[in-house]
Amino acid sequence: QVLVQESGGGLVQAGGSLGLSCVASGQAATTYGLGWWRKAPGKQLEFVAAFHWSDGSTYYADSVKGRFHITGGDGKNVVYLLMKNLKPEDTAVYYCTADPDASDLVRQDYWGQGTQVTVSS
Repeated sequence: QVLVQESGGGLVQAGGSLGLSCVASGQAATTYGLGWWRKAPGKQLEFVAAFHWSDGSTYYADSVKGRFHITGGDGKNVVYLLMKNLKPEDTAVYYCTADPDASDLVRQDYWGQGTQVTVSS
């Protein structure tokens, strides 16, 4: 069992920046990659970014490339998502996920509760 907990989020104006953090705990947490997904009202769940400690690889959705940056923390159970140049369409509930392949677009093993990000125009 892996527990995933997000923090950060909030309200920001368009063009601003915001950071999210995710901590995974549990026996297998350090062997999993961590990723971010988001769900906007009326839209489907969308992959955002992922990070793998095994090789430091990162993955991004086209919609956030060049604006969002995912990094691993000092421990192999923490990731940070720095979001820059935010747009109103980035407004969503952001979920952290843990999976052996955090870039798998079909499924993720573990999900956090989500944190709200609201971008005002």
